Amino acid sequence: MLTLRCVFGSSAKFLVSFPALKHNTRLQNSMSGSLHPLAAVCQVTATPDKEANFSACKQLVEEAKQRGASMVFLPEGFDYIGSSREETLALSESLAGDTISRYTQLARKLELWLSLGGFHERGHDWEADRRIHNSHVIINDRGDIVSVYRKSHLFDVELPEKGVSLKESAFTIPGPSLVAPVQTPIGKVGLGICYDLRFPELSVALQRHGAEILTYPSAFTVATGAAHWEVLLRARAIETQCFVLAAAQVGRHHEKRSSYGHALAVDPWGEVLGDCGEEKPGLVLVEVDLGKVRSTRRNMPVQQHRRDDAFYCSLPQT
Repeated sequence: MLTLRCVFGSSAKFLVSFPALKHNTRLQNSMSGSLHPLAAVCQVTATPDKEANFSACKQLVEEAKQRGASMVFLPEGFDYIGSSREETLALSESLAGDTISRYTQLARKLELWLSLGGFHERGHDWEADRRIHNSHVIINDRGDIVSVYRKSHLFDVELPEKGVSLKESAFTIPGPSLVAPVQTPIGKVGLGICYDLRFPELSVALQRHGAEILTYPSAFTVATGAAHWEVLLRARAIETQCFVLAAAQVGRHHEKRSSYGHALAVDPWGEVLGDCGEEKPGLVLVEVDLGKVRSTRRNMPVQQHRRDDAFYCSLPQT
């Protein structure tokens, strides 16, 4: 079973789908005594102001800890979203910089795991080429960086009829490889970032290497989010029979860019279990029962029915 609750900021307001405060109190008490670990999937509105962004994310992380979360998921661009290529590059840091240092301290202080879903990491040849990686950083409850995945599929898309024009490769280096799923308190987590969601080969590869949970921290545009966000997340969950946790950016970052929102939690059957909506920052708190992964895979053994790789490459060239 996976239970959810959505909280907006420190005021702890509940989604209107929960009709009564008495019910909310029972739910909170039930979750705090849960047999299964809790994950918090966050939604934020990052701007070019790094200090304000850290303050907002810290508040959500502390809220999640207070309500019993073992692991907190922050979206792509949690550190900032720049208003130009020049600003984006100027604000970037290395993994040894102040931003990641503050989050490692926060994880250690609160004794919980963090998924930092899209950090602007300066490339190894920064002084020579002034390019960055879009890096997904996992920090454990001791404040150690235990995994770094660098986004491998870059968002170079022109949709003039939708008002979408982004060329991530102009300043971002594609990651060289996938990374192995990470054992965490909520289960084995496979790492992706945003546009990676559109490539099912990535999710299948992570599932084959033991992933029980997939995570796609994102900053989807409003146009592509409205058309594709939920259906893609549900598809990735269904085909891999994994939980999918997708932190998201929401709202207006600056005069040139807005994001779709709808941070989601999806179960291995493809059911949407939590949605933070499209209006404001907040979080979805979910109870992760890995028994649901095992039972779904046992009852519908898709992976056992999969043919070998050679079969799927057997079509003649045209």
